[in-house]
Amino acid sequence: MRRLSLRARLLLLTAGLLLAGLTLIGALVSEQLERFQLDRLDGQLRSMTELISLAAGPPPAASPAVRPDLVDPALALFGTPYVVYLDASGAVAGGLHSSRVDGAALPPIDALRTVPADGTAVDLDAIDGSQRWRAVARPAARWGGTVVSAAPLAEADATIAQLRTSSLVTGAALLVVLTAAGWLALGRGLRPLRRIEHTAAAIAGGDLTRRVPDLASPGTEIGHLAGSLNTMLGQLERAFADRAASEARMRTFVSDVSHELRTPLFGIKGSTELYRMGALAGPSDVDETMRRIDREATRLTALTEDLLLLAQLDEAPEEQLDRAPMDLRTLAGDARHDLRALDPARAVSLTGPGGAGPPGPAPVDADEARLRQVVTNLVGNAAAHTPPGSRVRIGVGTADGRAVLEVADEGPGMTAEQASRVFNRFYRADRSRTRTPGADAGLGLAIARSLARAHGGDVELETTLGEGACFRLTLPLPENGFTP
Repeated sequence: MRRLSLRARLLLLTAGLLLAGLTLIGALVSEQLERFQLDRLDGQLRSMTELISLAAGPPPAASPAVRPDLVDPALALFGTPYVVYLDASGAVAGGLHSSRVDGAALPPIDALRTVPADGTAVDLDAIDGSQRWRAVARPAARWGGTVVSAAPLAEADATIAQLRTSSLVTGAALLVVLTAAGWLALGRGLRPLRRIEHTAAAIAGGDLTRRVPDLASPGTEIGHLAGSLNTMLGQLERAFADRAASEARMRTFVSDVSHELRTPLFGIKGSTELYRMGALAGPSDVDETMRRIDREATRLTALTEDLLLLAQLDEAPEEQLDRAPMDLRTLAGDARHDLRALDPARAVSLTGPGGAGPPGPAPVDADEARLRQVVTNLVGNAAAHTPPGSRVRIGVGTADGRAVLEVADEGPGMTAEQASRVFNRFYRADRSRTRTPGADAGLGLAIARSLARAHGGDVELETTLGEGACFRLTLPLPENGFTP
């Protein structure tokens, strides 16, 4: 059964139910028809028996051949071709039967004596066993005997047999026709499932872009199935795409980490090789080599700490924070002083968000040291990628129900493609430049965004090529409405 197709199993189930239904209906109809005919025959026998039992006395025993032209029509009128008169001792006192009935086909006298005299109809077999009879007995009203009337069941049995034969033939033909129609209907109904199967096979072959076509109305089972499968396939395609992208990012990340670690390690190893080979002639050469090793070791330490911080923020960001009430205006003021210290000729203004009005309060519940690291990265990015002396605006306050600190410059700006990748780890907008010793490894903005998101905020970028860039730190306001 399990090897059969769904179509065959459904058809067998339907055909089995149909066969059971036809069989049950045929049996019920046959039983009802048989009951109707027996009731009709019993009524005729009882009427005949009641009528004869009222006679003054039993008729003399007579041959059935006596005046058959009178006896046969009379018996046929009542549907009772056989009447027997039994005396009080059970002996036959007289009787009549139709000349059309052979004596050997009549029920035996001994069987007639067993018929109850209360009018209950019983079945009797003929003497030669050729047919069945139906008999009813009544006590005579005016003499001490019993009247028994009997009629053959041959006609009723033939009718029932004909009905059963007709039901069998008709039911078989109907079963064949409906089975054929069901096979075609199931084939048409299961056609959408076959198309779903073909789609699944194509997807299993690697074509994740395939989708199940609109096979039926969305309100039907097939429609629901197709919609659910398409949703699942979309999620699978996105999951595989995300996995591929993640693997690509991981390969790039490993490559970048390897490159960033290799540069300071090669510098340290090269310096030690020079010392081992005796190439450092004087104390001044040794001192310079040690300073170089110290710079590279410091750079290597900073890179390792940045990578460790990013890993910790990815795994458990909230655990890296020591929150306390504070105001972003403190960080904005310090950032202004830092920029002026780096470039005294640079004009640095302190405004509200978007450059509108004076700086406003920006209370937050945050880790001040971590936010200071975010602002330092944003300020350092502005100082490193804008021409000396260019203006920088630092905006602070609240906007759209959030605390905001933004650093806007008038530098070269970025393209849309660069802006979409600027927060990626180890990304540099211009990789063609020769990096100077100690140059940024491309982790500052990635760390800034990770720290901001750990606080429940974000770092956003608005930039246009040739028109500068604006990095905006947004954080949620304290729930208790704290105002420093």
